[in-house]
Amino acid sequence: MINFESQLARLEREGLRRHRRVVSTPQGPFTTVAGKAQLSFCSNDYLGLANHPALIEAAQRGAATYGVGSGASHLVCGHSTAHEELEQALASFVGMPRALYFTSGYMAALGVIPALVGRGDAVFSDALNHACLIDAIRLSRADVHRYAHLDLRQLEHDLAQSKASRKLVVSDAVFSMDGDLAPVPQLLVLCERYDALLLLDDAHGFGVLGSAGRGILSHFELRSARTLYMGTLGKAAGVFGAFIAGEAAATEWILQAARTYMFSTAAPSLLAVALLESLHLIESEDWRRVRLRELVDRLRRGLADLPWQLSPSGTPIQPLIVGDNRECLALHEALLQRGIWVPAIRPPTVPKGTARLRISISAAHSPEQVDRLVDALRSLAAQANVVHEQRALSAP
Repeated sequence: MINFESQLARLEREGLRRHRRVVSTPQGPFTTVAGKAQLSFCSNDYLGLANHPALIEAAQRGAATYGVGSGASHLVCGHSTAHEELEQALASFVGMPRALYFTSGYMAALGVIPALVGRGDAVFSDALNHACLIDAIRLSRADVHRYAHLDLRQLEHDLAQSKASRKLVVSDAVFSMDGDLAPVPQLLVLCERYDALLLLDDAHGFGVLGSAGRGILSHFELRSARTLYMGTLGKAAGVFGAFIAGEAAATEWILQAARTYMFSTAAPSLLAVALLESLHLIESEDWRRVRLRELVDRLRRGLADLPWQLSPSGTPIQPLIVGDNRECLALHEALLQRGIWVPAIRPPTVPKGTARLRISISAAHSPEQVDRLVDALRSLAAQANVVHEQRALSAP
């Protein structure tokens, strides 16, 4: 038998065992964890919409109209008027001819990539792509070419060498653990040059980047028939699910071939009703993105000279690189003791030796709350410096 106890003990020794914390309040700047209020910098609710009264009212209205369950897959009897309206609204919002609504970003990736490529085809994947993309690429059974993070020279070399008749370049748009952007214009140039499709996973850019939050393509003012766009609706949109958008024929093919779309029960229609309201708020309330940028700038100024490296990122994802797993966990726990919740991210989510605090900023935060986090980290940095100096003095 597999010795699970020894495997769990190894994770514990290496500082890699994960623990769930039970939250008893809605998402927001403050969450109650184990009976204690924590100032939260954990959530991907970047625009502060997850607990918005208008979305709650829309979900209630959707439940009253459609019930709670959808009953079957979209291709049987689970595709409601609300789903149809949402897909049309999403396509229009991101400037694509058509969109399909999936139950989650993971399910979208697992369905879309194997629908596009298979044995004998080639996929070119950024080394820091999200796990859902990595797993989907493996599932496709296509030949995999993994290029170093943002390394366009290596990507072009691999594309030029490939003899595959179908090529697919896959990249996060905003990298989830680093907050940096994919060089989408250059990726598209290479796809044009070497006759490849480009799939962008804009999980962390949708609602945040571009005109009215339309995402990474709007941010770079790009549009191409070679591009398939994947957006997540449980982060900045504040609800649940994901979508894929692209040319009409490509999207229809995904509908016909993506197994996670064909064989999954459709998400409840009440979520589609809430998402239609969310799209309205994303588009009309630009002040949320303005505040977000201001808060990100405020945080970065405050943390500029700490002993831990703040990665270059202009997005709500602000990684503070600590390095050692146990030191990162200790910093996380010290913040919790001060009533501040910032997740400690360790391998295999990030490369070995790059454990970090992943600070997520929301438009729902206030400047004073950001300052509280900055003050706590600066205080902990000062304590860490004292400890290091004492160790240096006591060393033989």
